[in-house]
Amino acid sequence: MGHESLGPLRPARTGEQVAHRLATAIALGEFSLGDRLPSERDLAALLQVSRESVRTALRTLSGSGLVEIRRGRGGGAFVRAEWAEASEHAVRSALLERWDEFEELFDYRRLIESLIARTAAERATADDRAAIARALAGFDAAATPGEAREHDVALHRAIARAARNARLLALHERLLSEVSLGVSAEPYTWAIYEEARPHHHALADAIARGDGDEAARIAGRHFAITEDAVRRLARRVGRATLPSRDPQTRTTRHATPRPRPAARGPRRVRPPSADGPGRGGRAAGRVGSSQA
Repeated sequence: MGHESLGPLRPARTGEQVAHRLATAIALGEFSLGDRLPSERDLAALLQVSRESVRTALRTLSGSGLVEIRRGRGGGAFVRAEWAEASEHAVRSALLERWDEFEELFDYRRLIESLIARTAAERATADDRAAIARALAGFDAAATPGEAREHDVALHRAIARAARNARLLALHERLLSEVSLGVSAEPYTWAIYEEARPHHHALADAIARGDGDEAARIAGRHFAITEDAVRRLARRVGRATLPSRDPQTRTTRHATPRPRPAARGPRRVRPPSADGPGRGGRAAGRVGSSQA
């Protein structure tokens, strides 16, 4: 697959393309309600476009009601809605027009992340295992989807570093950027948190025990969470059947079409219960899912 197709944007309609990517990232849950988007400078660097193209995109998103632009100290672009009238066209442009490329990317990412997990289990030092444990504790204690997302990124970066190979770490970072449409953030909701949490614990345990086969198996399943979120969003805009590669047989299968869901209202993020950050404490605050 030519990875450049998911990398820098072509300049002809750059502002429009940036708006499509950001609207799709918001719909996926890569940014949550109330989150501040990265700064113009950071978005320009992430997407390898000019700051003027980013400004154009943010004006478009503001006009559609997806973000609110606040001026002054502490200002920026803040997510005010997950979905708007213009979102369907944006998702079709960002995802469906290149769906075969995404299928290849999903498969490639599962293969590489399984290799990284296996290698981390074989090579991790005591310091590496401690770094993984700290990132996992941060993930468990997350009070919002945004915090969970940050600790998820830190955890998987610690695992990639434990593989003790700079090229594998760089490939891990690049794959995260590509699958997230350039913004280097995984989709996160409480539903995704609940699905990812047992995977994280099992993966950290396998690495700590030096069980490479088990670590690779868990990683292959875990990174399918993200692609499942992308598939759900693609179905929402009308892709009735989505071919996918079975991670076990590597044969093509077809997903059963799902009815298009009704528009959702604002999400409510509740703090953890007194029972702590486990599954019981999260259930009450769970919101609709859109990838970890």
